[in-house]
Amino acid sequence: MRKIKLALCLAAVPALCSYEASAQYRTGPVQADSLVQQTLSAADTASVPVVITLEQALQIALSENVSVKVADQEIQRSSYAKKGVYASLFPQIDLSGTYQRTIKKQVMYMDLDMGAVGGGSSDGDGAGSGEGFTMPDTSEGLEVGRWNTWAAGLNATMPLVNPQLWKNMKISGLEVEMAIEKARSSRLDMVTQVKQAYFGTLLAKEVFQVYRDVYENAVSNYRETEKKFNAQKATEYDLTRAKTSVANAIPDVYDAESSVILSLWQLKAVMGVDLDMNIDVAGTLDDYSRQLFYEPGAADSLSLENNTTMRQLAIQAEQLAHTVRMQKFAYIPTLSAAFSFSVNAMTNDFKFSQYKWTPYSYVGVSLAIPVFSGGKRYNDVRQARTQATQLKLQTMDTERNLKISIRQSLVAMETSIKTYNAAQEAVASARKGYSIAEKTYQVGKNTLIELNDARLALTQAELSASQAIYNFLIAKSQLEQTLGQDFIE
Repeated sequence: MRKIKLALCLAAVPALCSYEASAQYRTGPVQADSLVQQTLSAADTASVPVVITLEQALQIALSENVSVKVADQEIQRSSYAKKGVYASLFPQIDLSGTYQRTIKKQVMYMDLDMGAVGGGSSDGDGAGSGEGFTMPDTSEGLEVGRWNTWAAGLNATMPLVNPQLWKNMKISGLEVEMAIEKARSSRLDMVTQVKQAYFGTLLAKEVFQVYRDVYENAVSNYRETEKKFNAQKATEYDLTRAKTSVANAIPDVYDAESSVILSLWQLKAVMGVDLDMNIDVAGTLDDYSRQLFYEPGAADSLSLENNTTMRQLAIQAEQLAHTVRMQKFAYIPTLSAAFSFSVNAMTNDFKFSQYKWTPYSYVGVSLAIPVFSGGKRYNDVRQARTQATQLKLQTMDTERNLKISIRQSLVAMETSIKTYNAAQEAVASARKGYSIAEKTYQVGKNTLIELNDARLALTQAELSASQAIYNFLIAKSQLEQTLGQDFIE
């Protein structure tokens, strides 16, 4: 029964070593780079993972990430809004047409002086001026108008002097700049997320490799112990301990493999691509060990000039400054021009060819002078000034917090470098100690417990070194985002 269990454990080795074929992912097409397009096209149909670098992952994300696409659409929307404000400077022309059907006509009443009307003098023929003329009876009123009223016209207006409109155009231009900066902020966030996910995948692969080596070493030790046990050079306790080490190593390998797959999915999610594309990440964390450096006093020399948050606050401050002036311009009179042309027809039938159309037109200017608004304009100015003061305080607080973030990133980088250097020494020492323990165990001068302790020390040292590199890269990527360093730059 024990041999059957051991055979099952050993049979799990090739399944555990098949990580390269199982931890795979797919992405959708990109439009930015033909080389990347070819890479992704090959990955769609490849039976083995197509390996991509960090730069390629960033290029794909810059093209496919949803937040980046939304930010680009926001730029386009702001541009349309700006053009809409500029359109207010041009004449606004409208065509109109109306038809009215009278349900009940208006009634008009008149008071007539009948004596004045009938008292005219006779002409040469002896007939009086009022002879043969009968005044209508107005006691019941006279109906006025016709049943159908038709009208069509053209109206045009154009602002001539409108300072508030001019200042609003400047604010709209700043809104476009704000949208562009927000799109840049989305790209910086996305780049940081891709870097962290990429480095997380490398760390997961390192951990998987370490635990797989532990498993394979445990299997090797078991086989060696079994030989000794069969030769009556090892106790059954040693054989049991060796078998337990193999069994304990299996869950760690499975957990590490699951972490790799999950980290790859996370990377694909932030890249904005299909989760089933058959690609893998290139390199190892040790490839980035050359980037481990720290310059003391660097926090004082680093600038927030390119920080996207500070840039957005600067644009908001400029917008509020223009808003204050725009509210003050509400006291200035406005002048506009207007033109109108219309034709009207009133009939009792629908014989359009016999309609008599009466034209009417005018052109003129309109001057509006603000006099009294109950203090609205004054309070609008005060409100805009208060918002500008709030933004100034917010900018000071944000700058202080960003400087703290820079110092935190630098401290984390320094700590990671120290940890890595210590871990490197520990790895070298632990590897040498394990080699000695393995040889002494093979000749029977050491116990399996001491060999396992040496292997555990080596595993911890290797994981500490990988974790130190990962922590440094994460802190460095966060620092680059805070400083506003673009991927292209």
